[in-house]
Amino acid sequence: MRILELTSDWKWTGPAEPMVHAVVGLRARGHEVDAAFPATPASHSDALAERARARGVTPVFQPSAGQGYLPLRDSGEVRRLRAFLAERRYDVVHATHARAHLLARFALGARRDTKLVAGWMHGEPIPRRPWNRWLYGPSGCDGVAVLTESLAEETRRFLGGAPERVGVVSGVVDTERFTSRPRRAELRESLGLKPEQRVLGLIARLQPHRRVDLILESLARALKTAPELRLLVIGRGTRARQVLEEPVRRLGLDHAVIRAGYLRGDAYLETLAEMDALVYLVPGSDGSCRAALEAMAMGVPVIASRRGALPDLVGESTDETPEALAAAFASVAADPAAWRARGDAGQRRARDRYTIARYAERNEACYAAAALGQPVTR
Repeated sequence: MRILELTSDWKWTGPAEPMVHAVVGLRARGHEVDAAFPATPASHSDALAERARARGVTPVFQPSAGQGYLPLRDSGEVRRLRAFLAERRYDVVHATHARAHLLARFALGARRDTKLVAGWMHGEPIPRRPWNRWLYGPSGCDGVAVLTESLAEETRRFLGGAPERVGVVSGVVDTERFTSRPRRAELRESLGLKPEQRVLGLIARLQPHRRVDLILESLARALKTAPELRLLVIGRGTRARQVLEEPVRRLGLDHAVIRAGYLRGDAYLETLAEMDALVYLVPGSDGSCRAALEAMAMGVPVIASRRGALPDLVGESTDETPEALAAAFASVAADPAAWRARGDAGQRRARDRYTIARYAERNEACYAAAALGQPVTR
């Protein structure tokens, strides 16, 4: 197949890395795959364009960046994309951003030689609104890719049409990059960690909806029976003071919370490897929960809530209450061998289900269903 992976977001957001993995994986399966994404604004760096090029993916078309679709602003962009698509004649265009979906929808018009697949990258169902029925239904695209089978069933009920229009394309992680690695005594020392301490991890943009308050309350309870616990926080955010610093002081947790800040590259991998368990309650912009998958691939067990795709991805989940979370936290300290075994099981799950090769297979099946009307397989 000739495939175009399309987004109109220049940022290295949650859906961006899976798109790049799709290009790499589908090329390895023999498909002719191109990518289209905006240039990085002059005042920014380390965005999708730079990250994609590091993986050998360069754009063949650069849509203008923007949020939302504005007819007056975007009519010229539609014409430009229409001319490009008419020249390239792809079998499938996969849009992983709502604005990109609309640009492609209007650029393709009534043409049926190129099929449009829309990616729904959230762990919650598509809201049942008339606009979404038009956008994701048979008149808006030829196929929809969602993260889990339960989401696929809900989407089919909402949208109607042939069931093969909706395919399951779950998460992906680079299992060659994210793999087990030894812990470094000098890193633990720099973080203020003692050998006997057990480390819970939090990786998130520090915003109120990520339930950091609940994690901190649960930690305070767990420390009463497991004083050796520590919470290692990787992330940043404009609301960090409100979300993290003030609750930490109020709960008297300064000694138990370690702020690593925003990390990338080897520093991120090495710090992730220091965790005895990752706490992941609320998905961010990427419903496939990349941080949870990265932890699993490295053998770090995940304490996951029942939100979105997490139960399907991780295979286990915990009640989102202070009592249940505090018990899980304390057990990390009380029974480290059991949690190491759980981490090993998660690593096997990641290597079996969420590799780039498996991700390419799922995308291929979804595209074939949209283009050829074949039943969706996983």
